[in-house]
Amino acid sequence: MPATRHRRGSARALLAAVTVLAGLITAAVPAAADDPAPVLVDRFEGEVPLSAPPADSIFTWGSDADDQPKLALTERADAPEGSKVLEGTYDISGWGGLSHEFAVDQTPQNWSAHKGIRFWWYGQNKAPLPPGSGKKINFEIKDGGANGGASELWTMSFTDDWEGWHQVEVPFADFVYRGDYQPVGGIDHILGLDRMWGYALTLPTGAPGSFAIDGMELYGKADPALTAGIATDATVHPVDGGGAATVRLTLSTTGGLPVEEPVTVAYTTQGGTAVAGTDYTPVTGTYTFPAGTASGATHTVKVTTKKAKKASEARTIPLVLTVTGAKAPTETPQVVINAHGLPYQNAKLPVKQRVADLLSRLSPAEKAGQMTQAERNALRSPGDIASYDLGSLLSGGGSVPTPNTPEAWASMIDSYQLRAQATRFQIPLIYGVDAVHGHNNVIGSTIMPHNIGIGATRDPQTAQRTGAVTASEVRATGIPWDFAPCVCVTRDERWGRSYESYGEDPALVESMETVIQGMQGAANGSDLDRDDKVLATAKHYVGDGGTEFGSSTTGSYTIDQGVTKVTREELEAVHLAPFQEAVDRGIGTVMPSYSSLDILGDDQGPVKMHADAEMINGVLKDRMGFEGFVISDWQAIDQIPGDYASDVRTSVNAGLDMIMVPTAYQDFTSTLRSEVTAGRISQARIDDAVSRILTQKFKLGLFEKPYADTSNIDDIGSAAHRAVAREAAAKSQVLLKNDGAVLPLKANQKVYVAGSNADNIGNQAGGWTVSWQGSSGDITEGTTILEGMKKDASSVTYSQDASAATDGYDVGVVVVGETPYAEGIGDVGNGNDLELTAADKAAIDKVCAAMKCAVLVVSGRPQLIGDRLGDIDALVASWLPGTEGDGVADVLYGKRAFTGQLPVTWPKSETQLPINVGDATYDPQFPFGWGLTTLKKAPAGGEATLTALSVAAGIAEKLHLGNTAAGKVIVDQARLLVQQKTGGKLTAAVSKPFAEADHLLLTGDLTGAVAKLRAAYRAA
Repeated sequence: MPATRHRRGSARALLAAVTVLAGLITAAVPAAADDPAPVLVDRFEGEVPLSAPPADSIFTWGSDADDQPKLALTERADAPEGSKVLEGTYDISGWGGLSHEFAVDQTPQNWSAHKGIRFWWYGQNKAPLPPGSGKKINFEIKDGGANGGASELWTMSFTDDWEGWHQVEVPFADFVYRGDYQPVGGIDHILGLDRMWGYALTLPTGAPGSFAIDGMELYGKADPALTAGIATDATVHPVDGGGAATVRLTLSTTGGLPVEEPVTVAYTTQGGTAVAGTDYTPVTGTYTFPAGTASGATHTVKVTTKKAKKASEARTIPLVLTVTGAKAPTETPQVVINAHGLPYQNAKLPVKQRVADLLSRLSPAEKAGQMTQAERNALRSPGDIASYDLGSLLSGGGSVPTPNTPEAWASMIDSYQLRAQATRFQIPLIYGVDAVHGHNNVIGSTIMPHNIGIGATRDPQTAQRTGAVTASEVRATGIPWDFAPCVCVTRDERWGRSYESYGEDPALVESMETVIQGMQGAANGSDLDRDDKVLATAKHYVGDGGTEFGSSTTGSYTIDQGVTKVTREELEAVHLAPFQEAVDRGIGTVMPSYSSLDILGDDQGPVKMHADAEMINGVLKDRMGFEGFVISDWQAIDQIPGDYASDVRTSVNAGLDMIMVPTAYQDFTSTLRSEVTAGRISQARIDDAVSRILTQKFKLGLFEKPYADTSNIDDIGSAAHRAVAREAAAKSQVLLKNDGAVLPLKANQKVYVAGSNADNIGNQAGGWTVSWQGSSGDITEGTTILEGMKKDASSVTYSQDASAATDGYDVGVVVVGETPYAEGIGDVGNGNDLELTAADKAAIDKVCAAMKCAVLVVSGRPQLIGDRLGDIDALVASWLPGTEGDGVADVLYGKRAFTGQLPVTWPKSETQLPINVGDATYDPQFPFGWGLTTLKKAPAGGEATLTALSVAAGIAEKLHLGNTAAGKVIVDQARLLVQQKTGGKLTAAVSKPFAEADHLLLTGDLTGAVAKLRAAYRAA
């Protein structure tokens, strides 16, 4: 427990008296000659701003936007130091806190002369508490490395047991190496203190709270014992029986200086599950690094195992170290004699037989562990992977290693897989990540258009290719599981997840599910062990795209995680159909939705999908025949009404097989076992869940190859992969208006470019890019739309706000739209709307008044543009094209034709929402399926040609060409005729049959589609 000093009361007179008295004492009793005076790190007077790195800054972070504390530098009469303190409030469900990181362009601070660090903390408890019973706050310091984000983390914790100010005093000797997470995987495991980059506070979860902090300072004289430490090359050393493991002990010192005093390491093999003399030869000894030994010196200890005649589970041999004169490693290294000779290890046996054998050997604790998925940052220690027999880890959005490179990802995943080798049966982890439009967490990866843009391509082959590229890049970093694709059907553009959907028509979504084959390969799972395939996830089951506006009860969300109210017929036709398609394509996992389902007429009211046994057990598993496993969404079972035990049993009994806890893995595993012991969850249900999970692990080949196969790592972000993304971006562009044939542009034209999204890689990539919410700016590698245009044009001038002079140009291009968001953070009404910003509107007004203009809308959903449509010559829905702005430039300059079609209805106003194809009243700005093309002109002949196309459609159907490219060509000819005749003047009488024709085409009904288009033609 760190030392503390109390301070109560807030009167200015008392504060002044204490300050004067402290000054008198300091003057009368000088510090000892060998005891350095305290050195202030932070006064919190405003000298360090509340901003973000790389400048010197104090900033917040969290598992989502709601989990980030709110900070303010506030004047207080009771401030222990100066006149201001740092105050904060928080309400954290996942994890969150604050950091002070020193500027990256400055020399790091040297704290090595001091004994420790101390600070004033304002306690919030209203009554005295026993020591250690208050809220727990973790405090960590950032040591070594290139900067605060690439340093080594050392941590301690204190509990807030008091009311009012108290001083927390922490000797550096009390800090321990953080075992659950290291930005760079660890540097030297030595608290050097000579290259300090700042500190961080992780605040408690579970209930709202507040805090205040002041006077962060260094105190005392350094402890010489901190200048040296012993580290091991690895904590787990697997070896086949009969082989030898070598444990390397490395001496490290502050600043790399030779040790001043001898360092002795005593070692002995003891404990564990292996039997000394039978399984291995015991080892005992000591080794001394003499005074003057250079930092980096090593000594190896060899542990020899014995070959076993009988099949056996894995057995452990801890090598206990006792270190004198330096800090010992934070964990005891252990040698693991690999399991061998057991049937489940035989790759030649059928998967079903391997699963049955392994399942029969597992204890209740091991089964519970297999059903548990933890966020990697939530691990108290990497050793918990083995201690709790965890079956899975994940990286949430933005949970990345530092540096954020493919190689660092592979190394990180391998380090976790190594820990799983210390379990009895060495069951590998299945690591998951949200790679929803490329391997989007990784800087430099190929970022595809978001799903809404892929839906606009109307090209199943493009969808499949994007899935294949994503799978290859994900698997190359050691990750075998992707939480994608989203096969939701978006029915209301106010939903912040609209761009995660392929469109508003279930038939369109189904046609894009070729992405599953791109990711997984063959439907029977036979390709899953390839180095370029991953296990895919159909989400979010079921109805998350149909939630009613205003029905959400999650924080400030308005529609995301709300209630989907549908008839049973609508549920089947709209929301369930894409999941049947996913099951038929062999999808490996399914993730339920946060939302609730209210089937009208059944009088049951809303049911949380994570608790809906009828839908998961009854429909998904029994009726649809889903054979994979069901994974929960992030902490989603906690939203089920009732206490935690009720949440666990309700969700598991409803058919969930693995729970993304993602932080409370200790509570979940113990609660799950208790519920089974009490008979509230049957053993058969547990065995079914674990069997499903193990089946996919065997299919993925993880037992044979648990570590990253980096054969394709150089392909991440490669020219070949970017070419696929570039083509997808080009095909996703939807030409909504093109008066005077403004597009395509000509290379010799003088072009004036403006707008917020013309030169912003972060905005054109959108949410779920590098971080969960995404961010504006130069966040990853790629080409902006402006950069792509400059490659094709002889003359391009860029002025974001259109402030530059506009005379003398042939044409203007204004690129406007949204800034990044994800999930309910992007809900309309949650600080968002569908209007363009005032700056974007002003740019459109100025440019379009001065010259012919084309407006590109870069957004995850339609934007309201009708009030300016008359002044715009050409309008393009660019969606969120990803990192390859070259693809957008390709269609702007005619290298590729515009061929995209609207995947959702484009509304005239927000009051029209929700508006979808098939609605009884349907009068949008642009209908579903609308999209002009520069590929070919409409055929001649008008009504007579439509009659001929109707006959051709009937013949094609008889030849079973309904869902083929040949069949689509027939309907496309009719569509071109309608679009030509309207001249852009759309009425409800035109739009309704036009949209319904596109729906019928997607279902393979060619004659019905042409008939609808004939009706639209006549109405035009």
